[in-house]
Amino acid sequence: MAVQPEGTPCWADAMFGDIEGAKSFYGDVLGWTFGESSSEHGNYTQCYANGNAVAAVVPPMSGQAGHSQWCLYFASPDAAATAARIRAAGGEVLMEPMRVGDFGTMCLARDPGGVVFGLWQGGTHEGFEAVAEPGAYCWAEVFTREPAKSDAFFPAVFSYTAKQMEDDGADFRLFDLGDDTVLGRMAMTDDFPPEVPPHINVYFTVTDCDEAVTRATGLGGVLRSGPMDTPFGRFAALSDPQGASFSVIDITRTRGEMPKVTDVS
Repeated sequence: MAVQPEGTPCWADAMFGDIEGAKSFYGDVLGWTFGESSSEHGNYTQCYANGNAVAAVVPPMSGQAGHSQWCLYFASPDAAATAARIRAAGGEVLMEPMRVGDFGTMCLARDPGGVVFGLWQGGTHEGFEAVAEPGAYCWAEVFTREPAKSDAFFPAVFSYTAKQMEDDGADFRLFDLGDDTVLGRMAMTDDFPPEVPPHINVYFTVTDCDEAVTRATGLGGVLRSGPMDTPFGRFAALSDPQGASFSVIDITRTRGEMPKVTDVS
């Protein structure tokens, strides 16, 4: 896979207290298989869809606990330089750029509204080996209670241009890199329980949204919304049994006209 432009979503992982439970759940819901855990790198375990690396799961480090949550990583040719822009734009670097063997360099950060995300400067591991295929990453949205902060922050760090969706029912923005739309931003309303933190919601591709929801809820997952038809596909928002939010989408089943957008860059 060619090196992705800076700001392209390129990897996703999540920390789980019950790593075997997470593997069982996502294996059944998304059809993932799993590589060998690497004790040298904290038992980081890659997830595969049809033989392609699409994500990873990892147990918490010693003494570390917290809410399970998917983390989206953005490609960076120079993680230290991107980290400097994060600080300059009002964000916080939670973990300084750290070399992970020959695989690459990672960094964790938080935007001014509390959204946690990662940077990945690829080495031998460049990121997703498949996108928008069954079991693979497809799309992501920043869920924030302070949209103005995220709207200023992400274009300052990644040189995105922005478009606002014309929808009275939702405050939704799209971020573009060149001609490609790479990220969404949704303003969290009062419908979101106060205990749900700002986060990036990651979408994984499935061949049948309703079937995936049935499998997920049968294994202890919680249906948050949907399934619903949209011009982008039929999708549903879920939480896994350990509380990590994610969505599933069947991109082959589209309905309705694409929404109008206004350039706000």
